[in-house]
Amino acid sequence: MTPRFTADLSASIAVFLIALPLSLGIALATGAPLQAGLVAAAAGGIVAGRFGGAPLQVSGPAAGLTVVTAELIQRYGWRTTCAITVLAGVCQLALAALRTARSALMVSPAIVHGMLAGIGVTIALAQLHIVLGGTPQSSPIANVQGLPGQLADPHPAALAVSVLTFAVLLGWPRLPGRVGRRLRKIPAALAAVATATTFAVLAGLTLPLVDLPSWRSHALPELPEGPVLGIIAAVLTITLVGSVESLLSSVATDKLIASERTADTRPPRADLDRELRGQGAANIVSGALGGLPITGVAVRSVANVKSGAVSRRSSIMHGCWVVLAAALLVPVLDLIPLAALAALVMAVGIQMVSITHMRTVTRHREILVYVTTIVAVVLGGVLEGVAIGIAVAVAVALHRLARTRITVEQPDEGVHRVRARGQLTFLAVPRLSRVLGQIPHQSHAVIELDGSFMDHAAYEALHDWQDSHVAHGGSVEVTGRSGARIADPDRGERGHQCCRPWTPWANHCDHREAPATPARRGKGQLASGITAFQRDTAPLVRDELARLAREGQRPSQLFITCADSRLVTSMITASGPGDLFTVRNVGNLVPLPGAESGDDSVAAAIEYAVDVLQVESITVCGHSGCGAMQALLNSSPDAPPSPSPSPSPLRRWLRHGRPSLARMASRHHAWARIAGRLPADAVEQLCLTNVVQQLEHLRAHEAVARRLAEGKLELHGMYFHVGEAQAYLLTGGEDHFDCRVFDSVGIPAENWTERVNSGV
Repeated sequence: MTPRFTADLSASIAVFLIALPLSLGIALATGAPLQAGLVAAAAGGIVAGRFGGAPLQVSGPAAGLTVVTAELIQRYGWRTTCAITVLAGVCQLALAALRTARSALMVSPAIVHGMLAGIGVTIALAQLHIVLGGTPQSSPIANVQGLPGQLADPHPAALAVSVLTFAVLLGWPRLPGRVGRRLRKIPAALAAVATATTFAVLAGLTLPLVDLPSWRSHALPELPEGPVLGIIAAVLTITLVGSVESLLSSVATDKLIASERTADTRPPRADLDRELRGQGAANIVSGALGGLPITGVAVRSVANVKSGAVSRRSSIMHGCWVVLAAALLVPVLDLIPLAALAALVMAVGIQMVSITHMRTVTRHREILVYVTTIVAVVLGGVLEGVAIGIAVAVAVALHRLARTRITVEQPDEGVHRVRARGQLTFLAVPRLSRVLGQIPHQSHAVIELDGSFMDHAAYEALHDWQDSHVAHGGSVEVTGRSGARIADPDRGERGHQCCRPWTPWANHCDHREAPATPARRGKGQLASGITAFQRDTAPLVRDELARLAREGQRPSQLFITCADSRLVTSMITASGPGDLFTVRNVGNLVPLPGAESGDDSVAAAIEYAVDVLQVESITVCGHSGCGAMQALLNSSPDAPPSPSPSPSPLRRWLRHGRPSLARMASRHHAWARIAGRLPADAVEQLCLTNVVQQLEHLRAHEAVARRLAEGKLELHGMYFHVGEAQAYLLTGGEDHFDCRVFDSVGIPAENWTERVNSGV
């Protein structure tokens, strides 16, 4: 057996040991025949594993569909529910054919987490009755109402088995010592159910057990019977909930793989449309064979990745193990107490109400949407709860869009300052006009706009007031939140696309007229930039930075570029925190080993990136109009030494660029070309040649040479034309820079890390 097959085999066994008790428990919670859970686990593993688009995702019956399925069984019966599952699978195939998988991810995370938490509450309330030795009622409200009577008269044997199950579930991951470390390899769910079953058998307890009837009497689907609209709503509910949960699980699995594996051991990223096709096919097979609805299961997928699976074989083999267990282990499964399965599923339901999710939605001010969705799901059902959650989310978004705070400060040195916080729409025009009317004629007014949108009505109101105020002898300055003045094209002022008022770096543009006071420069500019970051950007990146603080940095690239202020690496590479390990110096130079003359900073960074961080590629990026290259051209390497005792630090550093000058002058090297044309001038030619030469210097470093020989490192040359805002990649040998490998924004999609949160 190959190492890859062995890894998949080991992972499949680990996932099977988790899936077996959970599948039985979920079937118990829905009120379906217990075999239906095994059928769904097998179909999800084999069919979705074979045809799905997420290689390491494991599918099967999931807690997210428990409440929906239980309602359908109560309303239409089990056999009709199977037919509804088949129709839901057909709908998923249709959605996949329309390539709509990505659109399912646009649902607010607050709604999705609220839906799952509501389902978890419903599951926990129902299973609590079985834990206490009773029978669950038909609705969460009825379960709550019946709880006092159940608590007053519990079943001692069922309660003892349930408490033991909970104790093992909580304590198993915390077993100490070497023996505990070995025992922890057994899944906690399996250990809890096995311990509770052994205890019940040895103690001779009398309580309800799993009863798997003969497969010969297994119920298969029948044609749906009931109101047409009700059947359609049921099909859409299974389709919606199952698809969203599966796709979110796929994305989460991809993130886990990216954080756990290096690039050479990662499977391909999830194809969400193919994954939706696989889920649809699995639901058709499961429903046709009398199984529960299927979705991607995050718990099993995480176990699959953590157990070392490398391909979809692990999911398929896990399904095969379920088939063998259903055929050969029925006598053993019949010994499991229902109270143990109920305790297991109740624990899963409680875990679905995540404290982490609560903190996240609170931080993003979406706790109202989250809580409303939970309450609506518990009281009205999944489909109704999601619809209400979406309505509340839309209302909250509209409220934020319409809410604008407009204030005027007391005059300071004759300057009246008006601040508008939020979006300026027609709804804010009355307040804006009222505040502007308080500013006396013949005064200087500063209007600070802190928002990302201004509609035509608000623009006209502000523009008309400005004309009137100026006509009465006053003056007006309209600024962004950073204090930078905003040009008005209607007044003949030249506007710049890069300096719209919402552009974070607008206050740094040199083409703006100089500020009237020095307070906006130096420390004042730095302070305003920090304030803007803390207010606007920090809330968006805090979770990602917290994760990087916990896990440490794992950049994919070492990016060596010039210290020029016009070169913003995160902007031209669409990268963010944790993506690039960046080294910047004058001229993007890489000194040859031993030539640093006391400055080992670049060599140290290369060694750290290659040997410690184990980056997968190194990029040397030059740019147009490089001052260091201009200085090299203006200096003559044959000139007599300077009369001063020692050259300046800049001159000493630029010595490392002289090989680039020699390469450009050599007849043995062709001149570099850019997008099929010759460079515009000697400076651009040297800038291009310097990138090629520094790549040669990189190869001379021992760590780089070793990783290149092992095939674990790639070198890239890049050139950024500042005036064109266009990036070029070194292709076709050592003398050709081309932009044809870039997408519409000039970024090579195959070389740069894709952002997790594209909104950051």
